[in-house]
Amino acid sequence: MNETMVEWNDLQLFLAVAREGGLSAAAKSTRRSAATLGRRMLALERGMGRDLFVRHDRGYELTFEGRALLESLTEIEPRIYRLTAPARQGTRPLVKVSAGTWTTLHLVQFIDQLTGTPPDLRLRFVSAEAVLDISHREVTIGFRNRRPTEEALVCRKLWRVEFAPYAMEGSQDRWIKVVADTPSARWLERTVGTDAICEVNSPRNSLDLALAGKGIALLPTFIGAAQPQLRRRGGIISELGHDQWLVTHQDDRTLPEVRRAIDRLYNAMEQPDI
Repeated sequence: MNETMVEWNDLQLFLAVAREGGLSAAAKSTRRSAATLGRRMLALERGMGRDLFVRHDRGYELTFEGRALLESLTEIEPRIYRLTAPARQGTRPLVKVSAGTWTTLHLVQFIDQLTGTPPDLRLRFVSAEAVLDISHREVTIGFRNRRPTEEALVCRKLWRVEFAPYAMEGSQDRWIKVVADTPSARWLERTVGTDAICEVNSPRNSLDLALAGKGIALLPTFIGAAQPQLRRRGGIISELGHDQWLVTHQDDRTLPEVRRAIDRLYNAMEQPDI
């Protein structure tokens, strides 16, 4: 069995030789030497296990299998070029940012500041409680609750995040419980158990219910303090406090769009007055 890999570059060269009918003419359009083209066509035939050309003094004539390959490649060629075409000049670079529910909620109010005036970035917020893999480029920048230990990652320290209970004046004196795999949700499970006015699986819904006057929500203080209708219903839960880090890959931090995004995200996350 022939396990030689066929490369797309060789298929592109095949298209040139097939359409030009020979190596000399194809050499001009591909800017490759005729000798190089001859070697690549031979390697392509060996890799595919079939004869694609009849070689004679007048040039390269396609065999039956060569014509079949030309027809198939001609059919898919436009689609491949569309998929691999470089971005148009002037297209704003995309930067993917992962953050938890509360950090994302805080950041979206600064969208004009983050994307630039006039806009020079496209930001994609990936709101997730799970830690996404920056090393494998699931996202470009991530907010983390602890300093990363991976050698390929670099970080900038932000403020310390604290949690406290918040509710509307006169609302029921019962907790709104979040059921999720987060430290704050686990604290609610230990503290509240089944004695909750309502259970939700999205942290954001606990804020919505608190604003509706339905009960007490456990919120980061930078979120709770930003809601003028809410009042703190107790002290800060010390065991839930943690530092926050802005993280990216060391190979990406020198990219202009990543540097701009990091600086703007850092400024948007300045310690609020709480």
